[in-house]
Amino acid sequence: MHAAITAIDYHLPTGYVSNVDLHREFPDWPVQKIADKTGIDTRHIVAPGECSSDLAVAAAERLFARGIDRASVDFVLFCTQSPDYFLPTTACVLQARLGIPASAGALDFNLGCSGYVYGLGLAKGLIETGQARRVLLLTGETYSRMLATTDRSVRTVFGDGGSATIVDALRDTPGSAPSLGPFVYGTDGTGAGNLMVEYGAFRKPMSDPGAPEKPTLVMDGAELFAFTLEAVPAAVSTLLDRANLTADAVDLYVFHQANRHMLDHLRRKCNIPEDRFLTHLSGCGNTVSATIPIALCEAERAKRFAPGAVIVLVGFGVGYSWGATVCRWVAPATRA
Repeated sequence: MHAAITAIDYHLPTGYVSNVDLHREFPDWPVQKIADKTGIDTRHIVAPGECSSDLAVAAAERLFARGIDRASVDFVLFCTQSPDYFLPTTACVLQARLGIPASAGALDFNLGCSGYVYGLGLAKGLIETGQARRVLLLTGETYSRMLATTDRSVRTVFGDGGSATIVDALRDTPGSAPSLGPFVYGTDGTGAGNLMVEYGAFRKPMSDPGAPEKPTLVMDGAELFAFTLEAVPAAVSTLLDRANLTADAVDLYVFHQANRHMLDHLRRKCNIPEDRFLTHLSGCGNTVSATIPIALCEAERAKRFAPGAVIVLVGFGVGYSWGATVCRWVAPATRA
């Protein structure tokens, strides 16, 4: 058996912040300047009381509405850096809310911009070692709750969103390449402080002197940019070597949708033609672990690729953490 993505969808909250709204708060940043710098026009924002699990549930229900049997899911993976609770594991809450059998496994993993690629790696491992046959990989992020209202460097970039992906066990075809893999991973924790919510957990509780009013994201954009330009092209090169692929054999590259400025530089440094490089963030912003599945879902709807297409997925950012994999898109007839 081998693991393959067989269905994907996403959900964005109804609230939003447009560039016009941000210009009212930061008058020295014109609407067009924000759009040009970030590639983003609108960011969707959760309502009071709306949590990451709510976004994941809405995305999953869209898959089940297509006729996918929720009772057939035997493992739930939930990637989030904004869980509903410190404990219990939000994936356990999701199992109950979605009506997935109690015989299913469920776990959270706290990872951001590289999280979707890591989740696919976990799903592949579960399936190809016989531990699961159908994995529901969920993402959900509510970064908007951690943004300082006066910090335009993060307010202009991040939005909230969730996604749902079915990863199925399919029978191997003799001589065929795997539908998912190989994988390339990387970690450099020396850069942890450059994208961090420093206060709010146990190392630095909110009761500490000097703590902000709420857990607040702090970002060093210049350091993140430098890290990305070094790590991502190297990861892509290593992945193609491991997969025994030439750059021309890849039909589409789907990178973490950080911001347009960063994506433009990465595309050029990796020597990727514009028609093979996907950008999709103008209507949703940087939704962290949800950006790749959102972009991938929209690309499928827009018929940017056909069954059998070779797609390179690359996540990178907070941690520092990065991951890349090859996805060979499954023909509809083989799907569940």
